[in-house]
Amino acid sequence: MAQVYYDADADINVIKDKLIAIIGYGSQGHAHALNLHDSGCNVIVGLHEGSKSAEKARNDGLEVRSVAEAAEAADIIMMLIPDTIHKKVYEESIAPAMRAGKTLMFAHGFSIHYGQVKPPAEVDVVMVAPKSPGHIMRNLFTQGIGVPALLAVYQDASGQAEQTGLAYAKGLGCTRAGVLKTTFKEETETDLFGEQTVLCGGVSALIKAGFETLVEAGYQPEIAYFECLNEMKLIVDLIYQGGLSYMRYSISDTAEYGDYVAGPRIIDEHVRENMKQILKEIQDGSFARRWIEENEKGRPEFEKMRDQDRNHLIEQVGQKLRAMMSWTQPPPANR
Repeated sequence: MAQVYYDADADINVIKDKLIAIIGYGSQGHAHALNLHDSGCNVIVGLHEGSKSAEKARNDGLEVRSVAEAAEAADIIMMLIPDTIHKKVYEESIAPAMRAGKTLMFAHGFSIHYGQVKPPAEVDVVMVAPKSPGHIMRNLFTQGIGVPALLAVYQDASGQAEQTGLAYAKGLGCTRAGVLKTTFKEETETDLFGEQTVLCGGVSALIKAGFETLVEAGYQPEIAYFECLNEMKLIVDLIYQGGLSYMRYSISDTAEYGDYVAGPRIIDEHVRENMKQILKEIQDGSFARRWIEENEKGRPEFEKMRDQDRNHLIEQVGQKLRAMMSWTQPPPANR
């Protein structure tokens, strides 16, 4: 079982006299910066020239500097920009500031695990990864509640890397809920696997396959949408609240029986073999190389697949049906 740390295991004073630079001010960046600030830490925000987030950060009471200036001044540098630009930003603006006594931090292990960022041996390299979207973490923090997080140490040049990570996690409020010890390798590979086979890729493909099967059999697309997509949230909410057992307690006996007899026929040994192959591609770096090359080429395959799915019938039907549901939040604008 994983080792779990709580408030009593962390001393925030470890980082109270240090300057922390948050690189990026998106969902995670703003939550990290504000939670740490409210916990009494010294925080600055590093943004590229012309960033639209600069005004927001200043309005939130934070000092904004260029990435290079923030990295040079800070003792702790947390990378909260997209993985796809870590390498460029690190090499151009952060690497020149790396020297003994500094800590380079991440909220995801991809760039370190796959060698996109290569810090010098004399700096600490730590990961603190809250298991929540930034806006939720921030909202719960203001209520005195924390979200769980993962903690990993890649380099411990100072001998204090884990204590620094725990102090940082406490500043975020995560030790209120619990911080699980892991490694960069474990976090990266399990995160990618979960995204691809279950949470995003698996669920999206399952929803579309079910929808298409019903429509091809002559059922109305609107009814197929409700049965294969809309009700997914209801089921996931139950699982989130109390696990599979609570979900099965909450549904009808007919639905539960169907769960037991039909589920294994959908997720059969063939699917499990595909999952193992996907895990292998994550472990050996094949997926990472493919994604890195895709970005270097300007994302042609990615954009093609994105456009194809945006134009899927389930999206067209869903847009009309969601307009009938006044209680739902409007989706964000398309990227």
